[in-house]
Amino acid sequence: MSAIDAGAGPAARSARLRRWAIPLALLALAVVGAVLLPRALYVVLALDILLYGLFAVSVDLLLGFGGLLSFGHAAFWGSAGYVAASPATSPALPQNAAKELRLAFPLAALAGTLAAMAIAVPIGYLSIRRRGIYFAMVTLAFAQMLFYIANEWRDVTGGENGLQGIPRLGFDGRSVGRSADFYTAALPLIFIGYLAAWRIVHSPFGHVLVAIRDNEARAQALGYPTARYKLIAFVLSAGLAGLAGSLFAIGHGFASLENLHWSKSGEVVLMSVLGGIGTLWGSVLGAALVLLLRDWLSGITDASGVVTGAVFVALVLGFRRGIWATAGDQLRRLGRRSG
Repeated sequence: MSAIDAGAGPAARSARLRRWAIPLALLALAVVGAVLLPRALYVVLALDILLYGLFAVSVDLLLGFGGLLSFGHAAFWGSAGYVAASPATSPALPQNAAKELRLAFPLAALAGTLAAMAIAVPIGYLSIRRRGIYFAMVTLAFAQMLFYIANEWRDVTGGENGLQGIPRLGFDGRSVGRSADFYTAALPLIFIGYLAAWRIVHSPFGHVLVAIRDNEARAQALGYPTARYKLIAFVLSAGLAGLAGSLFAIGHGFASLENLHWSKSGEVVLMSVLGGIGTLWGSVLGAALVLLLRDWLSGITDASGVVTGAVFVALVLGFRRGIWATAGDQLRRLGRRSG
């Protein structure tokens, strides 16, 4: 047995190295690309691409791997932004108290993330009792309830004016004033979000989630508490959306009702579908495409929505599985032909 184990050891190590080579190479490429992105685009757009990409990844985690289409994820994106902003900008707090509660932006982002996860617990508990379009409608209804509450609770949220002048403070209490400096400081938190999504998908929990998506009755027969798994997936997805929403509000310096509107949920679902459902990283590509196209068309025509819609229809018809999945299939075909 020892001779067999000794012979199998190098082969097993080689197999593990081959299995990890591509993910590590892609990770290194992603890090380099994120660092260099502000050199190719202006900083605010580069930050938006990464944050909307993380937002779309949170939706794909639930839709592509759990089979749950949520039209209410704007609730977590927007509410996290309000929580991250409120300690320093809420009209309901006295001025002295507001000054004392000015948190460093990583702590404010953490508070927003935890708040989004806390909100997701009751919403998810009630929503996962429904399936398909009914699940989507229930999440949409809850998101609109939060939108209404934020609009009416003006003393805390600022109503239609939102919360403005959100400080971007470091742990030393100094302001991270420049957008380029904030981009660099926020980059580790954004990567933590992406790595958390990747780990969830490639963990035993993620494999069970895919099994529930494919055949929930069979997963129940195998003894898995499917409702608990779906609720945990819903809360984790909300946490990723909350992290992205917190950093978005802090980076832009304001939290508004627009981030809670149902159209924001539809927009991020579109990003995930364009990139490729169930691919995870395709959502980042979809977010980049939507934001770049919008930014480019806004300086050319006033009817940018019409042109954008036509482009999206063409992409959906031409890339039925999404851009990422279709491109991967084509590369594999080319590899087989060359081989």
